[in-house]
Amino acid sequence: MSKNDPGGRPSGTDNGTIPQREAGPSGAAAGENPQNGRPIRVYHRCGGCGKKQEFLNSGRFRVNANGNLVDVWLIYRCKKCKHSWNLTICERTKPAKIPTERFEAFQTNDAETAAAYGRNIDFLKKNHAEFK
Repeated sequence: MSKNDPGGRPSGTDNGTIPQREAGPSGAAAGENPQNGRPIRVYHRCGGCGKKQEFLNSGRFRVNANGNLVDVWLIYRCKKCKHSWNLTICERTKPAKIPTERFEAFQTNDAETAAAYGRNIDFLKKNHAEFK
């Protein structure tokens, strides 16, 4: 498991892949919402509202290049005030380490890829999301 950097964000060399899991008793993959594609209700302290609020998957990614390394985040928005919260997919990673199809999905804001990350409980927990 990766350690947190001083900014409190998970860091590491994740290559942007969604871990493949075997189906559990409910038919959903382990670490994913058993409600067959329904979004997981995600809560986080909102910087705009100043209290814990529900955040919604925006379906958009932020890709930032710094020299020959990239950072990729999935953007969530506060349901109440639309304040953004970036969930780390990968940080300081060489683009060649990210599968080409996945990197293109990040750059084109592929809805299926965003939804897959939004259903992955392990990914959400890694980014300190809370659930109800």
